[in-house]
Amino acid sequence: MAVPKQRQTSSRRDRRRKHNIGKIKDVVTVPCNSCKEQKLAHTVCDKCGVYRGTQYKEIVQRAG
Repeated sequence: MAVPKQRQTSSRRDRRRKHNIGKIKDVVTVPCNSCKEQKLAHTVCDKCGVYRGTQYKEIVQRAG
């Protein structure tokens, strides 16, 4: 199996990848299972702090 002899520079790498810039997907949001708010996929919900049924973040409700 071929192995590169030297590291490829970042500018060379980026020149190769520049045609993919337009193909980057939009941000994917999904409804939270506990509060039904839209959130980023595979992240803790900002409103309730739950991810996959487990409470990870304590959310403080402000009066006002």
